[in-house]
Amino acid sequence: MKPTSTPELDAAWTRLRTVIDPEIGMNIVDLGLVYSVELKEGALDIAITLTTRGCPMHDVIIEGCRRALDGIPNVRESRVEVVWDPPWNPEMMSAEAKRQLGR
Repeated sequence: MKPTSTPELDAAWTRLRTVIDPEIGMNIVDLGLVYSVELKEGALDIAITLTTRGCPMHDVIIEGCRRALDGIPNVRESRVEVVWDPPWNPEMMSAEAKRQLGR
């Protein structure tokens, strides 16, 4: 969840919703893959995970995040880190994602 709201953080969350997991066909925010978005001295630090460690779309998703975040006003850089703790599970998906995937 978003602990604070700034125009930069709001823009980051909105733009991350445009990054689609190509294997599932749903955005990474609703899939529950975005763990945190923080703004520190003009830099965005993004922590995401993937559905599995061996995800073949790892590079595609990371590059999609970088492209989506590029050009946010007042943000000089974006750093995307893949983390594995806590491990992702389907319960992390939004209610809409669960509905769309029949869960």
